[in-house]
Amino acid sequence: MSGPTDTTLHDERLQDLFRDGFVAEDLPAVFPLLRGRGLLRAFSALFHGSEAQVLLRLLVLRTLGARSHASEWTPQEIRDHLAFVDTVKLETVVQRLKDHELLVYDGETQRYRVGPLGRKALAALAVMLEFENDDDDGLGYLTAQLAAGQAVGRVSVDELGHLLSRLSELKEDFDRAVLSGSEHRIRRAAERLDSVWTWVEKGTEVVAGITEKEELEPAAHRLAQAVGRAQSALLRQAGIFQRELNKIDQHRVHLGRTGLSSSDLVGWLRALDVDALAAFEDGQLLMPLPAPFIHDQIALDVAEFELLERERLAAESTTLPGAEEPPDTADLPIDEEDLRFLEDWHTELAAIATPRELADTLIGNNYALSAYRLSLLGLLGDPESAALEGGTADLARLPLTLEIEPILIETDLPQIALVSAGRLRPRTVAKDPTDA
Repeated sequence: MSGPTDTTLHDERLQDLFRDGFVAEDLPAVFPLLRGRGLLRAFSALFHGSEAQVLLRLLVLRTLGARSHASEWTPQEIRDHLAFVDTVKLETVVQRLKDHELLVYDGETQRYRVGPLGRKALAALAVMLEFENDDDDGLGYLTAQLAAGQAVGRVSVDELGHLLSRLSELKEDFDRAVLSGSEHRIRRAAERLDSVWTWVEKGTEVVAGITEKEELEPAAHRLAQAVGRAQSALLRQAGIFQRELNKIDQHRVHLGRTGLSSSDLVGWLRALDVDALAAFEDGQLLMPLPAPFIHDQIALDVAEFELLERERLAAESTTLPGAEEPPDTADLPIDEEDLRFLEDWHTELAAIATPRELADTLIGNNYALSAYRLSLLGLLGDPESAALEGGTADLARLPLTLEIEPILIETDLPQIALVSAGRLRPRTVAKDPTDA
């Protein structure tokens, strides 16, 4: 690799990349890169090659730059401190860093120290590695760089542009999550917003301080205002997420009374690996295709609506009928109450002069008639029923007493196998002591 003073060949190669008639130094986008050629060459020396070689160079440079109490190193101290590195590889790395002015060698003291380019590279690398631990979105690093520039009075238009682009990208990602209607994507976006919330608030404070400066360039001022609007949009995004989640909660399907919902089921399925999900397919593609997931009652309801209710609703007439005169109450048919069975039963009971067994009293043509007669016997001797008017009141006033024993006996009644033992006794007849 060419040394830092060999720039002719580098310029010729760069010029060869452009079309005829264009000079690299005349292009506005190329000029800042040419101006920082020394620093870029230092980074090229650090990061050119395989990953293992890059890590070894950074390890050596960071180790030599970490000692603050004594910044100079003798070659033997370097070998002793990095004894775990192969000696030949270590010498090669140290020489490469020295050739590109990342390390400076003092011939008088015969010691190495980290050069200004090396300190810049280490500072930039330290900031990037520090924010890599808890800032996956890069917003913290960009905000910190902008805050550092604002603190020393040097606001970079490029840093403002990078921060604005990152905020716009986050806002677009959040909007897509809301439009998807997916609870999983919205919750994941809400968690992502929570992770960068602190940096958005700090960025708002930094941008507010930048816009207050009167000597700020017009381009930088416009970018700062755009960054402020983008940060405000992100701060409002939390309310949008909560509103969408509330809508999803209203339509969430709960699985019976288990306390589980369709969201819990989706979360459980997402937690499974591919093999577990593929195992659910076993036996599901047989012919005929089984459908255990179909609820038959729901399917019947849907089919009934499609085949019957929909046609019935379409053919239903909703017009009101015309006005008519109300009928005269005298013309309304009046059904007379059929009391034949009660009257026949009253006549039969009124003729009882001696005790009669209950099984002989309930004689009827069927079970219904026998049950009807048994229900009427409960009115005998009831003072409340006897005080009324009508056929049942006449039955209650008969001079009979119903005696029922707590045993069942067989009977010849139609459709009745057993009946309670008992008898009807006229009240004027004294009870025989020999009766059971």
